[in-house]
Amino acid sequence: MHVPETSSDQTKNPLDALNLYEADFYAWTQEQARLLRNHQWERIDVPNLIEEIESLGKQQRQELRNRLSLLIGHLLKWQYQPQKRSRSWLATLRIQRLDTIELLEDNPSLKSYLEEALRKAYLKGIELAVRETDLPKRTFPEECPYRLTEILDNNFYPGESSELVKE
Repeated sequence: MHVPETSSDQTKNPLDALNLYEADFYAWTQEQARLLRNHQWERIDVPNLIEEIESLGKQQRQELRNRLSLLIGHLLKWQYQPQKRSRSWLATLRIQRLDTIELLEDNPSLKSYLEEALRKAYLKGIELAVRETDLPKRTFPEECPYRLTEILDNNFYPGESSELVKE
């Protein structure tokens, strides 16, 4: 097995950096970090670095939408199928709430995106609830019935009270 060269030998010019970016992304990230640390600005693969930094921001927005989708889907299941409530559903709600709050604490600028994220997440939340409950889509409201503060509130469980929450 041939082991390719690593480190600075591959990034003496921008074309080499591009080849490394396409051939071994992890090695490219390590090399770019090394170049940044050493202030070797002329050797940095600027176009791909810009693209990757922008991508990181998009990933955080996607992560927020995914967490909210899971939360909303489980809140809908909780409300519309009370007879099937379980510790697993309760755990999912609690963990997703904690993870969502942590994500927002780590990325406070995402708070300005919350309303848009909620609208998008609700559509996916409905799909999750439909798939996992076998209830028709028309069962669920067209617009999210929960306020954002409720969705993130560990004491909010829609519908009739449940003994599971009290445990």
